[in-house]
Amino acid sequence: MAWSARVPIMSDGMPYGGPGVEPVTVDERLTDPGFLVGAAAEEVGGLLDRASGSRALSAAAVYRASAHLHSDATADVRRQLLALDAARFGDRDLSARIIATPVAGAPAARWRVDWATGSQIDHRSGRAMTGHADSVRSVATAVVDGCTLAVTSGDDGTVRVWDMVTGEQVGEPLIGPGSRVRAVATAVVDGRTLAVSGGDDGTVRRWDLAAGQQVGDALMGYGEGLLAVTTTVVDGRPLVLGSTTYRVWVWDLVTGEQVGEPWWTERDDGNGWVWSMTTAVLDGRPVAVTGSDDGTVRVWDVATGEQVGELLFGAELDGCELGESGVATAVVDGRTLAVSSGDDWAVRVWDVGAGERVGEPLTGHGARVWAGAAMVMDGRTLAVTGSEDGTVRLWDLAVREQVGSPLVFPSPVRALAVAPGGQLVVGFGSEVAALSWR
Repeated sequence: MAWSARVPIMSDGMPYGGPGVEPVTVDERLTDPGFLVGAAAEEVGGLLDRASGSRALSAAAVYRASAHLHSDATADVRRQLLALDAARFGDRDLSARIIATPVAGAPAARWRVDWATGSQIDHRSGRAMTGHADSVRSVATAVVDGCTLAVTSGDDGTVRVWDMVTGEQVGEPLIGPGSRVRAVATAVVDGRTLAVSGGDDGTVRRWDLAAGQQVGDALMGYGEGLLAVTTTVVDGRPLVLGSTTYRVWVWDLVTGEQVGEPWWTERDDGNGWVWSMTTAVLDGRPVAVTGSDDGTVRVWDVATGEQVGELLFGAELDGCELGESGVATAVVDGRTLAVSSGDDWAVRVWDVGAGERVGEPLTGHGARVWAGAAMVMDGRTLAVTGSEDGTVRLWDLAVREQVGSPLVFPSPVRALAVAPGGQLVVGFGSEVAALSWR
């Protein structure tokens, strides 16, 4: 039974006070997940400074991590935040007990937190402060020797690799502190799994994930910072695509040689910076889908470098020019769909083959939507979007409706990806978390 404000009981059903009953101590209350989840934030907050035992002190630190959100949060949102913060402190047992706590009037929590980094938590917790020192900008996943890995890049100038089972960082950062690394992607080349990164220094770098070493020389753009990277294969030839302001560059992943001339996206009004990019297959040919700061989505034939069809207008459809921050693709009922998002908080779905928008924009986010991905869950193809408002939302692409309640994070969500096994990897602030559907 869960803790209730009306009935003074603990999660195990034992009363914590009353006639003839031994009062429950502060430490016992703070180590009870039902109390942490169900009690009013003011009541819990009044006990935090009175914690004395190690477990109670740990639980108090977990509660304080997102204390600024608990007062206005419903119990089910508080449950999810507390489970996340317990994982950030390295207490997976507490995280699991919190997420399993029932909440009156709310369904059981569907997402568990497998692990989370703790680079920004209170150093007095005793957990090693490993991870990014600044905002996480991009996430990709890969499988190396049967081990699923997450690869993240950030404003601290590093690319880091994480074991998706243990949450431990694998090896040393692939790039030392330096210029911001905005984008990362993965590919398999000649039997080796590579990470490909692009940063503000204007280079694309290839990394052997098994060896933890750079492969070959850096690939150079036009002396401008890389905004997005993605990979694909054309006629058996692995390629990497990188965007710099108004251009998309293509390189051979094996030789490092530039392929053809850059694709130009600049419009007469000077807009057209490509902030996001992904790849798909359309009618048997590899295509790239790009999102630009002028609110447009473009589709490109990777083999020829030619634009496919007309411009797809995002925010401009509604009378304002706003950037497209995230783009992802999926196949639904035989149609290749693109999902774009941007400054106007909306998520749009496009039929790539037909070159037209599908339905009205999807709304719900309360700030800029930075990141997008696609996943299949319970037989449904879903779009996953992450926003500056600190939420991750899931959308059923077949019916274009939001699925369940949003996942809430204590910092802006600027990167996310879906691992081969279905885990969701989220970059929020400078932290990284992996979640699984229960």
